[in-house]
Amino acid sequence: MRRWLSMVWTGGATLAVAIILIVLVGSDVPLAVMSFLKGIFGSTYALSEVVVRATPLMLAGLGVSVGFKTGFTNLGAEGQIYAGAIAMSATAMLFPSLPAPLMIPLVIVVGFVAGGAWALLPGILKARFAISEVIMTIMLNYVAINLTGVLVRTALKDPSYPYPMSPMLSNTSDFVQLFPPTRIHGGIILALLALLAVHVLLFRSRLGFEMRAVGLNSRACACSGIAVNRALIISAIVGGGLAGLAGVSEIAGLHHRLIEGISSGFGYVAIIVALLGKNNPVGIVFASLGIAALQVGSMAMQRAAKVPTSIASIIMGTLILLLVIRDAKRSVSMPEGGA
Repeated sequence: MRRWLSMVWTGGATLAVAIILIVLVGSDVPLAVMSFLKGIFGSTYALSEVVVRATPLMLAGLGVSVGFKTGFTNLGAEGQIYAGAIAMSATAMLFPSLPAPLMIPLVIVVGFVAGGAWALLPGILKARFAISEVIMTIMLNYVAINLTGVLVRTALKDPSYPYPMSPMLSNTSDFVQLFPPTRIHGGIILALLALLAVHVLLFRSRLGFEMRAVGLNSRACACSGIAVNRALIISAIVGGGLAGLAGVSEIAGLHHRLIEGISSGFGYVAIIVALLGKNNPVGIVFASLGIAALQVGSMAMQRAAKVPTSIASIIMGTLILLLVIRDAKRSVSMPEGGA
């Protein structure tokens, strides 16, 4: 009962903050709420945009959660998304004549490897030298983002177009459009398969047990003979690879070419998704859909009620803060109620 009451309290407090913000910007609250709901549920296309937005969040959120489970604080999913997108684009440009049955698996593997490689260095430095991965993964985000900017102006630039972007990639590298005329594409299938794979890895394998144990107490694991460094490095590679798949999904499913800003902050929002989903694969699906609905609804609210979309970011931050406070209170009260 207390758990349900805390959920109701958290939801109610978040809603109250949202209403206060809408009032402060001078918008009509009923109009804003109706436009928000209509932007999500108003049509089939609106609902499909939630799924489209949630697809990279699922993949990147899964990647972040794998690191969190093992004690590897991966804040570099944004850079790993760009690494996967770069590798996927370069591969499709290098082998434009490959048929789809070969091209699609190839770009998926290449994107996963690139994202994993981008997270490998922080993983090794944390495992071998206990160097904090937080700063390293954040800094590598900027490296990947700016590397993309350089490449779309030099080696990967479309010579026939004045703006910084790559040529249109071969259509053999495109993910299938599942429900035309909506933009839902095969990336959602990739995300669900990744969810299943992560669940099996973490909860149905010996390696996954070791990874979760290392995240709970690495010193005890070392004393028990578990290879702590191996678990950390594998979690970094797997987490980075999953984030790299989010970059593959965005290009193969939506943009079909490498451009600047290929990720609109998906890697950072993925951290919120992982926290809301309690680092559980199923929870991450619902969290990514909820965050995607919040973002899509806020854009509709801006168009209809002139409410800034930045309110969605404030709401997400408020929700995370309230959840942290709730969990802290619960952990403090456990000794009194019994473990």
